Amino acid sequence: MSSSDPSGRAQRDTRARPGDPQQAITEFAPGLYIVSTPIGNLRDITLRALDTLASCDEVLAEDTRVARKLLDAHGIRAKVTPYHDHNGARRRPELIESLLSGARIALTSDAGTPLVSDPGYKLVREAAAEGIAVHPVPGPSALLAGLVISGLPSDRFLFAGFPPPRRAARRSWLERLEDVPATLVIYESGSRLGQLLADMADILGAGRKGAVARELTKLFEETRRGELGDLASHYGEAGPPKGEIMVMAGPPLPGPARDEDIDSALRSALRRAPTRAAADEVAQTMGLSRRAAYQRALKLKDEGDG
Repeated sequence: MSSSDPSGRAQRDTRARPGDPQQAITEFAPGLYIVSTPIGNLRDITLRALDTLASCDEVLAEDTRVARKLLDAHGIRAKVTPYHDHNGARRRPELIESLLSGARIALTSDAGTPLVSDPGYKLVREAAAEGIAVHPVPGPSALLAGLVISGLPSDRFLFAGFPPPRRAARRSWLERLEDVPATLVIYESGSRLGQLLADMADILGAGRKGAVARELTKLFEETRRGELGDLASHYGEAGPPKGEIMVMAGPPLPGPARDEDIDSALRSALRRAPTRAAADEVAQTMGLSRRAAYQRALKLKDEGDG
């Protein structure tokens, strides 16, 4: 619900309504509020985020024009001031002083959850050190949005941020990530996407599963999935795509199992299961064909090792 002030600008009504089980909060406690904002579609914002932005004394933004567009879209009038890497050191003392005096300040990013590949952690760190309450107002995140549609394992992942722009540094950076047993999530610009994918295919393995997601929640949203080698070939030929881009690579491919490791696993399985069941178990866990595992299990039994 909104009302109009004398200037005709809409204001968000955060008054509590009797009987409303999820009534809006009328009095926000002093402190720093970390508010997640849409990554594209302006309707991807929570009701609590809107209430917070409408109720805080000041909204900090990387780009005040981007923040103002969001606030205007939802009829919110608020004081918006810039806070970013270039003015952070100068602004933090005054912001901490205001917070210690009881101010309510919202920290936003241009898109998504603040502090994820984004300025802001120094302000949070200093506020916490001063005993100032820091409140998360969760919501959109490009990192999670891309991960959940990638088709790659999402139970364990590493957000690696932006890679170095120069090839030698980028390849060294990828080599340090090569054996991480998790899905890798990387941000990159369209102009360097083809180069990054070529290096990823070379270092991480051309057969490793991957995905490229761009313009999430926007009009030209696109996700391309496949092996890193195929993705590198596609973008090498198609040229740089436009928009915000995420690159993901699944966990490392398992290497070929050593014979002694297979035999050890089969001996252990044969002690507690029939031959066929033991072979099937080892085949699944070690990436073998069921036929090869069964034949090896029979040989071990014939040799008296089963």
